[in-house]
This record gives sequence, C-alpha cells and structure tokens, in this order.
Amino acid sequence: MKVSVIKTIQGQSPMKLEYLNVTNDDITENNLICIFPEVEYQEVSGFGGAFTEAAASTFSQLSKSNQEKLLKLYFDKQEGIGYTCGRIHINSCDFSLGNYSCIEENDVSLKSFNIKRDKKFVIPMIKAAQKYTDISIFASPWSPPAFMKTNGQMNNGGKLKKEFYELWSDYFVKFIEEYKKEGVSISAISVQNEPKATQIWDSCVYTAEEEKNFIKNHLGRKMQNLGIDLYFWDHNKERIIERATCMLKDDEASKYVKGIAFHWYSGDHFEQLDIFKKLYPDKQLIFSEGCYEYSLGKSCTTQIGEKYAHDIIGNFNNGCNAFYDWNILLNEDGGPNHVGNYCDSPIMADTKNNILHIHDSYYYIGHFSKFVRQGAKRIASSKWISQIDTISFKNPDGNIVSVVLNSTDNEYDFSFRIMGKIVSSKIEPHSIATYIFPNNI
Repeated sequence: MKVSVIKTIQGQSPMKLEYLNVTNDDITENNLICIFPEVEYQEVSGFGGAFTEAAASTFSQLSKSNQEKLLKLYFDKQEGIGYTCGRIHINSCDFSLGNYSCIEENDVSLKSFNIKRDKKFVIPMIKAAQKYTDISIFASPWSPPAFMKTNGQMNNGGKLKKEFYELWSDYFVKFIEEYKKEGVSISAISVQNEPKATQIWDSCVYTAEEEKNFIKNHLGRKMQNLGIDLYFWDHNKERIIERATCMLKDDEASKYVKGIAFHWYSGDHFEQLDIFKKLYPDKQLIFSEGCYEYSLGKSCTTQIGEKYAHDIIGNFNNGCNAFYDWNILLNEDGGPNHVGNYCDSPIMADTKNNILHIHDSYYYIGHFSKFVRQGAKRIASSKWISQIDTISFKNPDGNIVSVVLNSTDNEYDFSFRIMGKIVSSKIEPHSIATYIFPNNI
C-alpha cells in the first residue's frame, strides 16, 4: 500500500508526485502528525475566486488558446486545481473599468434595470468556465447607485439612505433574476463588501445595527423566498464576534442568515472563527476575499503562496466552510483598476505579449482546491511542532487528505500516525505538501 504525496518546493518544479510506504505503528512517539478520521468537524463547500470585470476584461484580451489554458488551470479537476466557486460584484467595484450601476440615475422604479455591462465580459467568462464544472456563484455589492446614498456618489463611503432600503433590496432580486435569464444561477449573496470601510473606490458603510435592520426588515425575506443563501459582514476577522452578536442575537434577523463572510486584511484572528463556531454552530463561515500586493516580475513569489496556505489552514482549522480568492486574473499592471488600487492574482497576464504568468500562490491554493472535494469533512489532527501548519480532511470517497506547510528555512523529518499505521516523510524548507491516504489504509 502506498500514500501519494504532491510537493511544491521553492525553486523546484511545482506539484511533484511521490509515493510513500505504509508501515505498522512501532511505538513511534516523536515528530508525529496524528490524524483521527473518526472525529469530524465542518463540511467543505468549495474553493474558488472572483470573476471581476478586471479579470474578465483581461481574459477577453487573451488568445483563444490562452483563454482555454486559463480556464483549465482553474476549473478542470484533472489538469487544473478544480475550482467550483466564483464571486461576482453587484454594480462596480475597484476592480472594474469605472463606476457603474444597473439602472439610470434616479430611477426609483427600476424600469431601466439591465446587466448589459456584465454581459460584455463577466458573464461570458463565467459561462466559458461552466463548460468545465458547475460553479456556485456568490455575489456582493460594493456600492448602491449614487442617488441612493448619503454622499451622492458610489465612491468614498457614505451610507444607504433609509428611504431606499426597500428599493435596494428589490435591486438584489432583479440582479439575481437577470443573471438567471443568462444561464448563471447565483446561490449566495452578502449584504455589503467591507461595510466598515470608507474607500476611495466603490464603498458603502453600515453599522452592525443598520446591516441587521436591512436584513430583518427588507432583504432577508426576499432572499429566503428565492432560495438564496445570505451572508453578512464580509469584512476583516477582528470584528467577527461583535458583528455576529448584533446580528444573531436577533431571532428575526438570524433566521434569514446562512452565515458570516470574512477577509484577511487585518491579520490572522483565527480564534474569532473558533469562537463564532462555538457560539453559532449552525451558521457557516466563508472566506470571501484576500489578495496580495503586486508581484509580477519578481523572481520568487513563494512568500505569497505561503500567506495563502497559512490563512487557508488557519481558517479551516477553525470552522471555515469555503474559500474565495479575489481576482482570478489581472493584467501586467495588476489591474485594470479604476482608482489605481493595483494588486496581485495567482495568474497574471501580459496582454501585450499574450503570456500567462503562473505564481506560486496558484499552486499553494491548488494543494487544497485540487484534492479537497466538495462535501469533504475536516477531521481532527495534532502536530509535534508549532513551526509547521497542517490540516486534514476526509473526502466523500473516504480518502484522507492532509496538507503540511513549512514556511521556515529548516527541513523537518516527521511521521504521520493514522489508524494504527505510520507513514514517514520530510517537509523541505519553504514547501507545501499534500498527502493522500487511501480509505483502506
């Protein structure tokens, strides 16, 4: 019997396949990762990234062969990393070509509602990806139309005027219905992207009470009637508990809410996820956005890959159910972005020369998304040393998947102890490895 191991090691070819022998446990005590398949935690609903207008417009500039290459890299289960989820923005975001909404200004009837902007780039890219797999779509607004806001503009924060709460909730319904007409079903939404942030780009601020009241009195019932999962917060982890306390202590609001969405920009705060799961075990946790600074042209992007893997492991070890990266593709400038807020993506395109650049973060994410299937359960494990990160899952087919991350300059020899068996291995400096144990081990 053999255990498969897929390794990505700094400076070497990514995702190299090796095989390890299984032996009986001979009282091994030291340097162990112990796995307990019988102890199950939360279910994994999927991994994916965002179909922003920036990503989709960049995609449209690629040759047909590179478009297919990109889609395979992300969505093909065999040749790629098996994404099954995607995030989209309702109206514009910073990674759009400019500010826009789906209605004409001051249209309080929504008669002018259309998604023609999305039909140009975003929807064609989603539908092209759908040829490879079913994709669960999660939608979030960055800002309502300018006339609905206290500052009269889509950028620079401001708030949704209370007299437009009902109209704005109807807007969500129209958006979902129009997408469905185009053959793209939206399965989940969040109320607002980063509701605490006043940004120079598309943004809108809600207090915890305002977000709760919007769900309780306007949006919740409409999403429930449509069968759409509803998430709140959609911002950094350091305030998860206080936002959840406000939302979920209210039984009327809580009944409409599937869970809470979060980002990584204020630090790890994994403990807040654990506290949330203990307080609200029936609610979901989804990582809905994370990105890194611009890196195209750097000789090594391992640090970015390590950041992704560290966060994925920390999040899922503390109850997370799904992972959504930010832009799945950006151009050579780290955009386009209508306010110059350029950043990195796992794959970037040199549109002038029709070249795709695959960064380490793509492979590091792939160590999870390619091997941890939808419906997998996180299972219990322990490790012998704090310098490495590790996590284990049980797939629906019964196979066990364990991921080990080493972000240090040191190599470590260790062994897995699982179901009375020992599998000895090593983890090289600045590397990540995925181990697949057959269900009959």
